[in-house]
Amino acid sequence: MGSSGELKNLLFHVELLMDICELEKYPFTRLIIKKQMSQKEYEETLRLLETLYSKFVSQKEEGLLDYTDLLLEYVGMLNDKLPPIETLQALKKEGYFPSLTKALLDAHYKIEK
Repeated sequence: MGSSGELKNLLFHVELLMDICELEKYPFTRLIIKKQMSQKEYEETLRLLETLYSKFVSQKEEGLLDYTDLLLEYVGMLNDKLPPIETLQALKKEGYFPSLTKALLDAHYKIEK
């Protein structure tokens, strides 16, 4: 890829493909593309979620019912390109870490009340 014009065309074509593909079934993937995240950033996001999931499982086994601390860690560590709550909703809809995303969304909604 040599020029900025070629890159702009490529991005335009990706946008068109996003519009015609069934990406509504894959909101997290769509968000990754829309926010122009690199493969490294994507992998870092998944590693963060895996770490949080591990902590979530441990806390749940200990009987913890409030996951506000995990939510704060998630928001603080999430890539700045991703909006935290929209990302959680997208992850949940796409089936990534369902019990974790539910717990974090519940913690968020509890705080919002």
